[in-house]
Amino acid sequence: MTYAKSALTLATAATLLATGAQAATEWDMPTPYGDRTFHTVNIRDFAEDVAERTKGELKITVHSNGSLIGHAEIKNSVRRGIVPMGELIMSRLANENPIYDVDSVPYLAASYDEAWALWQASREVIAEELAKQRLRLLFAVPWPPQGLYTQKEITAVDDLRNLKMRAYNTASERLARLSNAVPTQVEVPDIPTAFSTGRVEAMITSPATGADTKAWDYLKHFNHTQLWLPKNMVIVNERSFAALDEATQQAVLEAAAAAERRGWVWSKQETEQALATLRENGIVVSEPSDELKQGLQQIGQTMTEEWAKLAGPQGQRILEQYRQLKP
Repeated sequence: MTYAKSALTLATAATLLATGAQAATEWDMPTPYGDRTFHTVNIRDFAEDVAERTKGELKITVHSNGSLIGHAEIKNSVRRGIVPMGELIMSRLANENPIYDVDSVPYLAASYDEAWALWQASREVIAEELAKQRLRLLFAVPWPPQGLYTQKEITAVDDLRNLKMRAYNTASERLARLSNAVPTQVEVPDIPTAFSTGRVEAMITSPATGADTKAWDYLKHFNHTQLWLPKNMVIVNERSFAALDEATQQAVLEAAAAAERRGWVWSKQETEQALATLRENGIVVSEPSDELKQGLQQIGQTMTEEWAKLAGPQGQRILEQYRQLKP
């Protein structure tokens, strides 16, 4: 009897352990950017925070640098439930709805304070739009202000004429066309090769991207034009989120809020650190001349008017709220 009782006790314990193991949920999370990018570092911290808050009941494995799913497919993969969550740059969805391009309109919000006000003005509208596709917005973090990388010095918009310019969203493509450059789609991992082969001759992107891709190996100039601060956003499949128990859902939301706060602070820090890195490695970092800034501002005004028209009532709602919040 003693042996039988012991066997029963061991069997019960094994069953409980197995049940506990099965209760843990594991999620794969694709991201488009490399491990050194502060966005990826922030997301890894988010995943660790979720694991700690849930005591290991939800484990998120981050797959960086497009290694699991390419950038262009992340949103639809989350929507279809192929993966439960993912990160992407918000403006990639501008072809679906112009509201996703609101943070990529030149000089609409060209500082962190303005970018934060714009995010507060647009967050609810964007979350509502994502919800129509059963996607939940968790958080968003901006890149440092976008500047202009070139092989030669640029002092006026006309200097961009006929240059092959890397475009990563509809706004950068439109800006290229309005400045008479030739837009060319290139993902971040392919930037060095694209420059070395002559596929592109200029690009608009952040100091962080330039530092991460070692821009000094393939170009010479960075003009800190501070055109806009585009955001990466983290989304989750609503069905996957709903399958979590209430405590785990709350833990995810709290970790997301912490990641957003941390990410905005890191983005500011990254700007100064990346600019210093560019200078240290021989990139000529400059501020835009009056002529260049005036020309870009005129393009920005044109693009703001175009965006407002395309975005319709949703866009007007965002702009009205932004006018009230703008510092």
